[in-house]
Amino acid sequence: MSLDPARPSDLHPRGGLYFEAIKPGRVYAHRLTRTVTQMDNMLFSNMTLNPQPLHIDAHYCATETEWGRPLMNSLFTLGLMIGVSVSDLSVGTTIANLGMTDVRFPAPLFEGDTIHCTTEVISARLSKSRADAGVVEYLHKAFNQADVLVAECRRQSLVRRRPHQD
Repeated sequence: MSLDPARPSDLHPRGGLYFEAIKPGRVYAHRLTRTVTQMDNMLFSNMTLNPQPLHIDAHYCATETEWGRPLMNSLFTLGLMIGVSVSDLSVGTTIANLGMTDVRFPAPLFEGDTIHCTTEVISARLSKSRADAGVVEYLHKAFNQADVLVAECRRQSLVRRRPHQD
């Protein structure tokens, strides 16, 4: 697993990789980690108008669920997992997210857990509609501090090609 691109010209001035530097099969272990908190859970659930007691009611969780404590909001977990990859892969080079598929949460993430993430490049092809871009498919994975997989998804993204030098 590596984060070092082959050449400085592979990098956008903001740090993201241009399409030409993205190679299928490569796995990136992201440097950023994050301990998730009750505040994260409460803010995200409230901002998205999600009143699910599994995320915001400790008493409910302690007395009426198998978990005994609040679960982190799964959409927060998804966003965090993808967000962790941005500084290593796509700052300044993503044009648009095209979609996310195969989203799974195979184990719970709890307040106080610390996640670390990886991204594997599944495929990369030139865009059929834009000469300045390529389409990349990633497999993002998030693990807790015990290396248990807590989230994964496939994401398709439109990525800038390296500018032509005249």
